[in-house]
Amino acid sequence: MGGISLAETMVEMKHITKRFGNFVANDDISLTIKKGEIVALLGENGAGKSTLMSLLSGLKKPSSGEILIKNKVVSLASPRQATQQGIGMVHQHFMLIDDFTVLENIILGDEKTKYGMIDRMGTRKTITDLAEKYHLQLDLDKKVSDISVGMQQRTEIMKTLYRDAEILIFDEPTAALTPQEIESLLVIIKRLASEGKAIFLITHKLSEIKEIADTCIVVRAGKVIGTVKVSETSTYMMAEMMVGRQISFAAEKVPTNQMRTVLELKRLVVQASKAVPSVNDVSFKIATGEILGIAGVDGNGQSELMEAISGLRKVSSGNIMLNDRDITKFKPRKTTQAGISNIPEDRQNVGLILPMSVSDNLILQDYYLSKNQSKGLLNKSKIHRDGQKLMSDFDIRADSILEPVGSLSGGNQQKVIITREISRNPDLLIAANPMRGLDVGAIEYVHKQILKQRENEKAILLVSFELDELLRLSDRIAVIHQGKIMGIVKTGDVTKQELGFMMAGQPIPTH
Repeated sequence: MGGISLAETMVEMKHITKRFGNFVANDDISLTIKKGEIVALLGENGAGKSTLMSLLSGLKKPSSGEILIKNKVVSLASPRQATQQGIGMVHQHFMLIDDFTVLENIILGDEKTKYGMIDRMGTRKTITDLAEKYHLQLDLDKKVSDISVGMQQRTEIMKTLYRDAEILIFDEPTAALTPQEIESLLVIIKRLASEGKAIFLITHKLSEIKEIADTCIVVRAGKVIGTVKVSETSTYMMAEMMVGRQISFAAEKVPTNQMRTVLELKRLVVQASKAVPSVNDVSFKIATGEILGIAGVDGNGQSELMEAISGLRKVSSGNIMLNDRDITKFKPRKTTQAGISNIPEDRQNVGLILPMSVSDNLILQDYYLSKNQSKGLLNKSKIHRDGQKLMSDFDIRADSILEPVGSLSGGNQQKVIITREISRNPDLLIAANPMRGLDVGAIEYVHKQILKQRENEKAILLVSFELDELLRLSDRIAVIHQGKIMGIVKTGDVTKQELGFMMAGQPIPTH
């Protein structure tokens, strides 16, 4: 793409195999990428895509096979060696230091000096020039802890450009971005390719592959299933290659009884800081058998709203009613006991304790109950039996119920959380970006679980940055902007473009 010659081969991986003990993560994989080309790597969570790219970026060493950079065999024993070969990787989970500024993070480990001191002025000019060239908006003096996820993503990209990377690897680059940030990032990636960079794109989002990739390599269970030209291949065909079966993108919603109100918010205000309220005079209801979607650009009060309902954040004024019971001042455990389950937006830092086993993570909400105890201690044999049944019922793919949950793929980690929260039989299920970073097979599974809760006449509050997802699953959508509800609309009565206007602070569109 980008109108330049694709003659020069930048990377060739030949017969790459990577083993972890008896497990084969990459099985005899060969691929090439040329100058100015965007190659997408598509596969289910745990298929081996990130492992393959970690070999190219020097994070791991292949068990066998060889890697060629510009037709020369190289040894990539460390990330620094990969950097010296012009390879840069933008990781799904950002490799940034929160207490450092954006500038300090960009130059860390590759500081340019002048008279024995870090050349901050020269470095700043280099980075500013690169930012202007690639339209990367950055505030170099802000701490990483104080910037948006989108700016963190741009910081990671700048780290690679600052080191003169010619081969860029993007690992799930849009998993944590808003629709607007995604659009901006895809433009940046296309511009990088037009400049002659070779780009590997690991993503589960078929629409993004169709929009910017030249070639798609489909990986399943560590093997390359096929390589296709994106312009000649439908998203349905790529999805079927990826999971080995037909995928349904449709959400089959059956009529439900929405006679009784489960959740009601009455003029809720949450003052998260001394500035304007994060949640400002919010009122709405959710009934039995109803999915209310929350649409909005990230940072407009969604997190504070969910935390307030879950008992994790103090309410400044207003009321939260659950089944006609005022739970406004309930602590988190009491809120959970009242009938609320929560699928948090950050599964690794909030939803799970990664070093602990699958079994222990499944009882995080219920470990203190008498059913899980025996003579004052945890009844491990019963907990493991119950966990084994849940693993089977919800198709959690792990070697053992005792396996650390941190070693599972992203999709299976999400399944552990969903299993734990749904198996508690809640009256209200809060789901925050539950499909973030999941492959199409896992997304299909999560959608079915949410719709099953709806069929069982539970109330669901679904927060998502994916407007297609909200339109597919929700019965109604509430649009939030700067902590206020701009309007609540039935999904059949609004378009994605109209939702976008409301997300930008415009009033409810008139038809």
